[in-house]
Amino acid sequence: MQTRIGERYRNTPQGREADAILRACVHCGFCTATCPTYQLLGDERDSPRGRIYLIKQLLEEQPVSRHTQQHLDRCLTCRSCETTCPSGVRYGRLIDIGRELIEQRVSRPPGERLKRALLRRILTHPARLGLLLKLARACTPLLPPALRRKLPSGSAQTVTPPPERNLPRRMLLLAGCAQSVATPATNAAAKRVFQALGIQLTEAPEAGCCGAVSQHLAAPQEAADFMRRNIDAWWPHIERGAEAIVITASGCGVQVKEYGELLQNDPTYGEKARRISELARDAAEVLRDEGLPANTVAPAARKKIAFHSPCTLQHGQKLGGVVENLLREAGFDLLPVADAHLCCGSAGTYSLLQPELSQQLLRNKLGNLETHRPAIIATANIGCQLHLASGTHTPVQHWLELLAQTLDQDRRATI
Repeated sequence: MQTRIGERYRNTPQGREADAILRACVHCGFCTATCPTYQLLGDERDSPRGRIYLIKQLLEEQPVSRHTQQHLDRCLTCRSCETTCPSGVRYGRLIDIGRELIEQRVSRPPGERLKRALLRRILTHPARLGLLLKLARACTPLLPPALRRKLPSGSAQTVTPPPERNLPRRMLLLAGCAQSVATPATNAAAKRVFQALGIQLTEAPEAGCCGAVSQHLAAPQEAADFMRRNIDAWWPHIERGAEAIVITASGCGVQVKEYGELLQNDPTYGEKARRISELARDAAEVLRDEGLPANTVAPAARKKIAFHSPCTLQHGQKLGGVVENLLREAGFDLLPVADAHLCCGSAGTYSLLQPELSQQLLRNKLGNLETHRPAIIATANIGCQLHLASGTHTPVQHWLELLAQTLDQDRRATI
């Protein structure tokens, strides 16, 4: 694609990076076939190719408006288009840049600005989010049904974290923000499974939000502050020999793996960020390479599982099929899921900012997941887990909880 980047952006880091991405696009249109919003709306401006043209206009200093901003807002950042693209266009990075720059050119209504600011200031801080959830649960009967369904169950803790042990191998574990409050069973399950492999997972108390919420809400400097804080928290552990940074939420995994790219121009943190990205691994990657624990046993009755592979796992981290293979190896019966490449509509804060589109995608996804009547829906990301659970009576769990339960069955059988 030929570009004429305007003087305002030509010599900026964002302008140079966006220009390189734009030039890789051959506007073939393959991306439109796998774009969830284009499938729903049929508007070229709500497809990756259309949004690329809108960002090109922005960078060339052509007129942009609230309509331009709204089309960029409707993007899920699911990156399904990246999996489809034959030219390797880094669309996910381009949409972040486009959103950041249009935020400087087009003013949002006060209500929108407030809502986005509140999401960045609450979701990214576990103490604030935890307090809000407690208040919401106390007022559950007074909440509208749509909001009530979004509340995570207060009984989400189904796995007891194992006691700390002095194991020869140690890896860091990202506690995260929303996941640590809404679904603490996830990391408890991870610790149990990894201990069975002889690996101790350790959380650095000073670490927190990965920065993805701020990054995708056009607040890159705020995101960079979260990233630097995590690097500072993890670095002493890395110097003492931590083998990896294990991440159980696939959305956080994408973000941490991109620290090196996002902080590449930071003279103080650039090199450390690159090392952090090298060490970042989804839990599924580690178990794929290490193998399942020897005492993993198949459930007494083979449970039928429908697995929802989050976009951040299959398109962002390119780990499609890894979790599915691990679950089959552990003895679960995985059911076929149509259109498994499409987004469920969670997409971070998308379900709160674009509820109509998000609900359409949720209905479509649950229809495909429940076709063969699974006993459980499994997934690999906190946002997807809560979003899916809001629309079904079928239990929705993180896949690591299922693995931990196979270990618990084996432990009980030997008592």
